[in-house]
Amino acid sequence: MKILHTEASLGYGGQEMRIVKEAQGMAELGHELSLLCPAEAEIGPLAKKHGLNVQLLPIGRKKISAVLSLRRWLKENPQDLINTHSSTDSWLVALATRMMANRPAIVRTRHVSSPIPDNLPSRWLYTKSCDHVVTTGEKLRQTLIKINHFPAEQITSVRTGIDLDYFSPTDKSAMRDKLGLDKDIFIIGIVATLRSWKGHRYLIRAFSRFSDKNSRLLIVGDGPQWETLHTLVDKLNLRDRVIFTNRQQNIAEWMGTLDVFCLPSYANEGVPQALMQSQACGIPAITTLNGSINEAVIPGETALIIGARDSNAVLAALEKMVKDNKMISTMSEAAHLNAQKNFSSQQMIEKMDAVFTAAIEVNAAK
Repeated sequence: MKILHTEASLGYGGQEMRIVKEAQGMAELGHELSLLCPAEAEIGPLAKKHGLNVQLLPIGRKKISAVLSLRRWLKENPQDLINTHSSTDSWLVALATRMMANRPAIVRTRHVSSPIPDNLPSRWLYTKSCDHVVTTGEKLRQTLIKINHFPAEQITSVRTGIDLDYFSPTDKSAMRDKLGLDKDIFIIGIVATLRSWKGHRYLIRAFSRFSDKNSRLLIVGDGPQWETLHTLVDKLNLRDRVIFTNRQQNIAEWMGTLDVFCLPSYANEGVPQALMQSQACGIPAITTLNGSINEAVIPGETALIIGARDSNAVLAALEKMVKDNKMISTMSEAAHLNAQKNFSSQQMIEKMDAVFTAAIEVNAAK
């Protein structure tokens, strides 16, 4: 099977990580994988580093020239299936393949929970221009069915999988020593692209009032909120206690230093990979129920659930965690078991392979 992934996004986060991971897994099954992205997209060189065939095309914006370039490329490089991932590349692929002879099957993966406009163009994009839709969480799938009234049989939920050998409980003291962190302090962490809706500012404000003044807050990632968050940390006099690491490749090592993982996200989530990764590492979480987060944690068993945009709620949960070592230990064990049961990357690959095979059959029957 010749499979083409398209990604118009220029940044790199959980969505792009899934594309690379999924493509690697499908290649291991014997399929021929390619990725099409803009030259300036961060996913390009990272995908190449993982051995993927990366092709550069100006698909970063919705332009007629991009549609024409894509159509020419597809005629010169026939594919069995195209898997689109962002709004822009989904529209470009839909238009470029319209009325195309030997049109490839098209699967649209929906990674985020932001609302889809209830109008005819969006309905055409999701029900007529593609053969199947994949969501990264069941709640996202139900939203498309109940709110947008898209046909249920055309939508499948396939949760993102993670490498459970790489993300697993480790010796916390050894990890802290390796990364130069104090072994005896309470460390709270968040691993996420610095976007407003991830809720970093609510965590920082809560941390400024946290009773344990020897504790540290670890912020792993980069993104558009970098300067804003640094300014907030300085304003709250937290420079000595908040550690910004920028983006890191060795995520499991940084996860291994944490006592608690906090993701106070309030919008646009699917099933956050970092939350699944922290659970696999046996790190209890504090989080909201935005998007399909409830598919990454078990409320009350592996995570404390808080309301969105509420620094007081974040603070209350932190205070509860720091005072109860037994609860942290119990949640840690439950989190690891939950991940082992539900978060395997192999499960994701097998389900996507089945979706792709079925989509090709549907397309062939048209």
